Amino acid sequence: MKPPQCLCQICTCGRHRCPHNPTRIYDRVGESTLITEYVDKYPLYGNIPPAQSLKPKHEYQTHRGKMEGITTFKSDYLPYDVTNRPVRVPAECKPVTGEMDIGTTYRRDYNAHKINPVIIVKPVQRKYNRECTVNTIPTYRDDYRAWEVQRREINKVENTYQLPTEKFGNSTTFQDSFFPREISLRKSFKPTVVTKLSDEPFTSVTSHRSDYVPHQLEPQLKVSKEEYKPNSQPFVDTTTHRCDFRGLAGELPKSFKPEPSKVEVSAHFDGTTEFRDRFQPWAISLPEVPKAKEYVPPTGNMDFNSTSHLAYIPHTINPVVLMRPVERSRRNNAPFQGNTTMRDSFQAWDIHRPEIVKKPQDIPKASGKFDGMTTFRAHYRPHNIVLTQSCKPSKMAPLQSSAPFTDETLYRTEYTPKKQEVCPATYPSPPGYVFVNTDSHGHKFFRRVSPDVSKIAHANGNHVPKEIAVVS
Repeated sequence: MKPPQCLCQICTCGRHRCPHNPTRIYDRVGESTLITEYVDKYPLYGNIPPAQSLKPKHEYQTHRGKMEGITTFKSDYLPYDVTNRPVRVPAECKPVTGEMDIGTTYRRDYNAHKINPVIIVKPVQRKYNRECTVNTIPTYRDDYRAWEVQRREINKVENTYQLPTEKFGNSTTFQDSFFPREISLRKSFKPTVVTKLSDEPFTSVTSHRSDYVPHQLEPQLKVSKEEYKPNSQPFVDTTTHRCDFRGLAGELPKSFKPEPSKVEVSAHFDGTTEFRDRFQPWAISLPEVPKAKEYVPPTGNMDFNSTSHLAYIPHTINPVVLMRPVERSRRNNAPFQGNTTMRDSFQAWDIHRPEIVKKPQDIPKASGKFDGMTTFRAHYRPHNIVLTQSCKPSKMAPLQSSAPFTDETLYRTEYTPKKQEVCPATYPSPPGYVFVNTDSHGHKFFRRVSPDVSKIAHANGNHVPKEIAVVS
């Protein structure tokens, strides 16, 4: 007898695995015991304290030595004599003569096409008419019941306060302590300030005018430009592509793509579809708009009385009389003194605006007509450009070669077609196998049967009785 095989061993594609359960050494058979080999063989010791840690404590330790104040930067740094960088003189611009070719591959290869507007495929909106009326009662009308609400009685506390009939005759502390008195203006003891005019003339000399010394500017340096000297040798226009390129003729490769076979049907197309057969047009009417109910005003007069109107008791209240004494007008018949310290001290001086000190112009203004000649126009010289001849072969001419074209590849020579087989582990019960059991790890074991028994199993729905199972 052959041993039963697991589902992992039956699989031929390598994608099927058994559902592995958590691993364990032994199956749970019988009652569990708490005695282990470690408990039996482990000797007990007395009370032994743990070893003391020799790790130093995490505390700040001060350094008692004297600080030198020398760093690596101070010891390693060496001062160097730094000089200014030399000024690079820019090269003179030499323009290229000739016309610029503005043609691009897009303009050459682009073909304009006429574009028509897109036709809208949206179907026409249809309106549905409902002939039947909706006679339904909403849940609000069905559940809502009008209750008879009685008016609540007023629980307002009666006001027992009565206004006094006698006049209030008590005076305040302000009225008792305040005595109106006449206010007299105090005399100013501030001495008068009298300005003293100077007899000397005003000196307008400043430090800038006295210390400024005009200097003569040095003449500007004129740098003479070198004249352009064209190269006397002819231009060498050969490139590596022209030297190394050689046009070789060859045959066009043949296409190994199979010819498309057209599927032709001789029968006439009816034009009927499943949607046309099942869809039946229904007569649809426009939806009815519900009419709003007419407003019916309530009968009888409206009672505008509220609880505030009915419970309100008006009281007669007199306005409060102010106890503040009447202010007396303070009038002074003395003339107003409009002199201030600013007006007395300030004296207007006759000051003339100083003339602007302008620097004399070193460069005289040009008197003649502007020439308009620039350095580019003066140095520019047009040259006749000879167009280089293209050595690239034309695209229309096919490559011709006397040698035959070898179209063999490694894929064509080494490829061997194989028949695709279905993995037996894809079925719930592999064909030709009988389920035996499942172990504690989750592996499913099957036993192989003879071909005669497998036919009976397929006829019975992959259920083989144990009496006729014959091991191959």
